Amino acid sequence: MADHEDSKLESVKENVTEKFHDDDSSSSSSSSDSDDEKKKLEPSASKPKVYRLFGREQPVHKVLGGGKPADVFLWRSKKISAGVLGGVTALWVLFELLDYHLLTLVCHALILALAILFLWSNASTFINKSSPRIPEVCIPEEPVLEFASALRIEINWGFGVLREIASGRDLKTFLSVIAGLWILSVVGSWCNFLSLFYIAFVILHTVPVLYEKYEDHVDAFSEKAMIEIKKQYAVFNAKVLSKIPRGPLKDKKNA
Repeated sequence: MADHEDSKLESVKENVTEKFHDDDSSSSSSSSDSDDEKKKLEPSASKPKVYRLFGREQPVHKVLGGGKPADVFLWRSKKISAGVLGGVTALWVLFELLDYHLLTLVCHALILALAILFLWSNASTFINKSSPRIPEVCIPEEPVLEFASALRIEINWGFGVLREIASGRDLKTFLSVIAGLWILSVVGSWCNFLSLFYIAFVILHTVPVLYEKYEDHVDAFSEKAMIEIKKQYAVFNAKVLSKIPRGPLKDKKNA
């Protein structure tokens, strides 16, 4: 009996010690897991935020609207992008350098197309070939209404921005807009609207793709430039802008 009781006590002691060992191993593994998680979280929390030009948080492709237009501007398909740029360049050379007019081009193109189709339709009976299939062109109503609605929203937003600037509440924005309009007027005096449109189109086809390629270098340089601009603006604000008297304007509420 005594031997049987001793064996029972020994088995109980072994079970208790094994349980303690299991608890210690589980607690050590959980503590090591928590330490690993902390190590993983610490670099991400301490990682500094990278400065991006104009404070953008999305890739350049998303900033340009995504889809096929962004693919064309970023030269995702080189053939399509080169074809679009070449076509616009040909039109600019035709209208600007060769002094060809838009109305003349449209009329000549219509004359050529109508003459070819008319002769083809009448000659098909003599040469035993099928007449050309001229598609029926019909502009759907829904896309036109959607475009008009979107255009109306953008125009109203522009009027609201102009009203906010003219109200005199933000001198910084007012000076920025005046400077931008003055620069645009100077550029407009150098060339006509068609050349200005072509320059903007070429810029859209070159600057985004170059910026995407050298993004880190441009962002680093622009960060230093913005810091210097803010310093100069602070000096200008303290010496000039802060001394201009201006009172708060209140909007008149209609009863």
